Order: sequence, then C-alpha cells, then structure tokens
Amino acid sequence: MATNKRDYYEVLGVSKEATEDELKKAYRKLAKENHPDLHPGDKACEERFKEINEAYEILSDPEKKQLYDQYGHAAFDPNAGPYGPGGFGDLGDIFGDIFGGFGFGDIFGGGGPRRSNGPRKGESIRTNISISFEEAAFGCKKDISVARVETCADCSGSGAKPGTQPETCPNCKGTGAVRTTQRTPLGMVQSSAPCQQCHGTGKIVKDPCNTCHGMGKIRKQHKINVTIPAGIDDGQTVSLRGQGNAGSNGGPAGDLLVYVIVRPDARFEREGSDVLLEQEISYAQAALGGEIQVPTIDGKVKLNIPEGTQTGSVFRLKGKGIQYLRGSGRGDQYVTVRVVVPKNLTSEQKELLRKFSAAVGETPAKENGHSSIFGKKKR
Repeated sequence: MATNKRDYYEVLGVSKEATEDELKKAYRKLAKENHPDLHPGDKACEERFKEINEAYEILSDPEKKQLYDQYGHAAFDPNAGPYGPGGFGDLGDIFGDIFGGFGFGDIFGGGGPRRSNGPRKGESIRTNISISFEEAAFGCKKDISVARVETCADCSGSGAKPGTQPETCPNCKGTGAVRTTQRTPLGMVQSSAPCQQCHGTGKIVKDPCNTCHGMGKIRKQHKINVTIPAGIDDGQTVSLRGQGNAGSNGGPAGDLLVYVIVRPDARFEREGSDVLLEQEISYAQAALGGEIQVPTIDGKVKLNIPEGTQTGSVFRLKGKGIQYLRGSGRGDQYVTVRVVVPKNLTSEQKELLRKFSAAVGETPAKENGHSSIFGKKKR
C-alpha cells in the first residue's frame, strides 16, 4: 500500500526545497551505491534500488512533484482514483481533468467544451543500466527487462469482455466531464469537474474483460535491446521513443528513458572526452629517459620519457581518448608520471648513489640516526 512507503524526499536524503541538480546528484550517488550489479544476491539492496528509482522518477518530474507535494503517495495510488500510474492514467492531463476538459475561459462563461477523453500519450518510464568504462567508450548493446503498461490484447483496450462494447456514459454524454453554472456577483460562472460516474472516461463498462478487469490495459514484463552509443558518459540518458507505457484513446505510447551508470575503472579516469592515467616510472627512467609502454583504451602504446622527467609531468597521447558523443573524432589521453623512489636498497646500490650524489656536487645525508635519503627516519 502507498501509505507504507517512505517519504520520497527521505529516500533521496534531500529537502523539499532541493534544486534539480541537487536531486540528480543525490540520485546518482545512491543509485551507484545500491546498484544490484554491485551487490549480487542482495534482495534488500535491490529493493532500495527500486525505491530510489521510484522516488527520483516522481521528484524529477515537475508535474508529478507538484502532485506529490500536494497529495503525497495517494496521488499515485491506483486505489485512490483513476489518475495514478497503477490506474493507467496520464498525470500530464490531470490538471485538464480538474476542469473537465474545459479551458480557463470556460470558467468565466467563454468557449465551448473540449472532450477530456481524447487521445493521450502514455507515460514515459525510467530504468537504469550499469556499464563498464570500455563499454561507455566504444558503445555496446544491452538487453534490459522493464515492466510497462500495454493495451489489453483480449479487449483491444476497450475494457469490455470480448463480444461486448462499453456504453456511453449517460451522465456526461461521453465527454468525461460534468459542467455546472453558478450565479455570482461577477455574473454567471461556469465550471466543470471529472464525471464521477465514469471517472472521466466517458464510457461505462458493464461487462468487464476478464484479463484487464475493465481497465483496458495490463502491465507486462518485456525484454528490450538497448543500443548504448559510443562516448556516453555517466549520468546521461538514452531515450527509446514509443517504448514506454501505452497511450489512451488512441494516443501514442510514452518513451523509455534509460539512465546510464558507468562503473569506475581501476586504471582510467575520464574528463569529458579525455582519458586520464597516472603512470609510475622508476628513478632511473626519470633521470636517463627511455621508452615505456602505457595502457590506453585501445591497448598498450609506446611513450617516450625524456631525460630529467620530474614527478607530475604530463604527456599527451593525441586521439587516444573517448569518441565524441555528438560528432566525429576522439579526445586525447593524458598521462601523468609519478617517479617511484627506490626502497630497501643494498649497500652496493647505496654506495653507487652516494658516488652519483658526490659527482653532482651534493652532500648526501649520513645514516647516523637522522633523516636519510635511503631509508626511513630513525628514532
């Protein structure tokens, strides 16, 4: 039941005054921490992940958020009326339904009726997908499973048992709205409200379909193949037009919005379309220079290290970054080198370094109980 659900703001750990960016940041953090791919077999984590998605789906939509702030979970409870997602309603039209399908001009006596049960686009649905760093860089295809609302095949969406037809509502004459007129000091004022007899549908189903129980729609699980484009970044969304919930009264289906979570890589980091890598080199390689091999998303490549390279030096590998999501070409890879100071030197190695130090005019510290360049500080 909706009454047992946690407050959506509490689920995301944000206040009611949270901005769109704050909501998205909180959602991304929690979705990563609780993604089922990172916690295989953890049912509690899976439930938290669903709860987080549900909360973000409502609070990230301005119209749904306004309804939630006003009515709480009841606004989306199918047992509380015909407007919730479970009741297969279109929340985008709920404000129009409040006025029974009439424009604001009708309230003051102007304009004519508009049918509130006309074609409506289905709701978009949201899901998440977790991919690797390489899959984000090169693109991939993934199968995902989503539950979506579809037109009942047995009754073709009428809600009536096969062989029968819904009847036009006698109360609203099929408009789905009841209009009233009141006399006020300003004159005659007209207003309207959804018809209570047909719940704004304009139809009465006396013999309901056994499959959908008169709703005209059913919820089914579907496997959908999603193409993830090369260059997509963490937090971006892939939209699949027409793969969302079915529309009403001949309206088009909504969209499927796939939120992409890119798992961190142990070697690479990303900055836009550029790839960042930190590479260790030896003291000798830094001093004398040489050729080393470094990993890239395409495999290992050769990198020339000049003599006298210092820790923190950055080298650019042109075109070895990530493909631009929109347009041709690729970013670059930047390699930051870190010189590794040798540890646990032998006596012979220490002596060679002392000779080198003396040759360049340095006076090496002696191992006399104080700080030494060849070992840890002794006490």
